Amino acid sequence: MSGEPTPVAVSSEVAPEDRARGEFYALLARLWYAAPDEGLLRVIAGAPDATAEGEHRGLAEAWRELRDAARRTDAAAARDEYDAAFVGTGKAEVSLYSSYYLVPTARERIVVALRDELAELGLARTGATHEPEDHFAAVCEIMRHLIGVGSTDAALQLQKKFFASYMNRAYNPLTNQVMASKKTSFYKYVARFTKAFCDVEAASLEML
Repeated sequence: MSGEPTPVAVSSEVAPEDRARGEFYALLARLWYAAPDEGLLRVIAGAPDATAEGEHRGLAEAWRELRDAARRTDAAAARDEYDAAFVGTGKAEVSLYSSYYLVPTARERIVVALRDELAELGLARTGATHEPEDHFAAVCEIMRHLIGVGSTDAALQLQKKFFASYMNRAYNPLTNQVMASKKTSFYKYVARFTKAFCDVEAASLEML
């Protein structure tokens, strides 16, 4: 398993709305794994507008804001911002590791539990990354994989369990820190979109 998205064979049993969810998770995994290159910025900037009502209205607005931010951003600025906020010298200003937001101490237990779950799912690290499995990008990628398995009740329950264990209590404090940081500009919009998407996910999965 890598923090960077890799192709996933999507089951023919995946419903169209779940395919869309998987694509959102793929985008989030890419954006949190590393700063976007020029090609990705242009893809986001040129994406179609979105309209929605009810609980999805906030998601549609966050998407428009992210798309507009991509139009104003170049790859060099995004890379400098990512490094300043999430890499830094010594301790990063904002941690991208889910376990940091889940427990105050003994975070390695979260990583061990996550590794055990991934082993049960037949997923394993690749040599492409040295990042721990609880990196937020990797967690998003795992959700994408689980969605690609199918839209059966059993598959949805597995998604619900994983989201509750590793994302539900982590995404709000993470995105709040990113939005409050003086070192972020483009990533404020990435964080807003992430929060809006995860808010919808949390509400939808809770109803299962």
